[in-house]
Amino acid sequence: MSELGPDLAPDSDLAAVAHVIRAVRERQPLVHCITATVSMGIVADGLLAAGARPMMTETLAEAPVVTTVADALLINLGTLSTDAMEGIPAAVEVAVRDGRPWVLDPTAIGLTPVRTPLARGLLDSRPAVVRGNASEVLALVGSGPGGRGADSLAVPAAAEEAARGVARKTGGAVAVSGEIDLVLDAGRGTSVARGTSLLTRVTGTGCLLGALTAACCAVEVDPLRAALAATTWLNVAGELAAERAAGPGSFRVELLDALDVVGQAVENGVPS
Repeated sequence: MSELGPDLAPDSDLAAVAHVIRAVRERQPLVHCITATVSMGIVADGLLAAGARPMMTETLAEAPVVTTVADALLINLGTLSTDAMEGIPAAVEVAVRDGRPWVLDPTAIGLTPVRTPLARGLLDSRPAVVRGNASEVLALVGSGPGGRGADSLAVPAAAEEAARGVARKTGGAVAVSGEIDLVLDAGRGTSVARGTSLLTRVTGTGCLLGALTAACCAVEVDPLRAALAATTWLNVAGELAAERAAGPGSFRVELLDALDVVGQAVENGVPS
């Protein structure tokens, strides 16, 4: 057994974001998630495994009310419903009014006629973090048609300038996911070359990353540090889960366990 648990060795990437992960475990932030219906299960379970708490409702009558008691808000446009079209702007308005951090995940925007203008308009409400793949980020600034559904047709490096433009507009951070993730704001940036291809073979892992990013934003005032912590946490957990899994099905279960294992390891102290 290593110092960090049964499957983890000392990890400098985790050490760099340990204070954020530790704060999530200690404070257990409540994250209001307006997210894709196909990913609600893994988002809720993943937040609980990480040490945060999920709440989910999208209607105009309830979404703004729930946001008043949440520590952070996630807006994911993955399976946009009529209810969500009304509930999302109202929930964001409450988050901005109350000074609560919120995260925008502009899933599958580009050619889509409803979610694309909605996502672009939401940038005016200055999300703490925008999290998406390269095609989504390019589409957000009108520099590309989007991907193929939720799949990106571009690599993160191709969206770096677009991501900088988004960060300048929002004053927050942008996390661009891919084989090598980019996390940046208007003046700073870093890459995360971690994770596993199995993360792309289970529905909802990107949605979970958005929710985990919101949880980190609830405990860390620097959006870039929060986004980097969430990205690192999920990717390291993915690596651990891949070592244990026989395939995509068992990987989903192992990922939930690994999020908790990584959190426990950080609680016990992560050496650099």
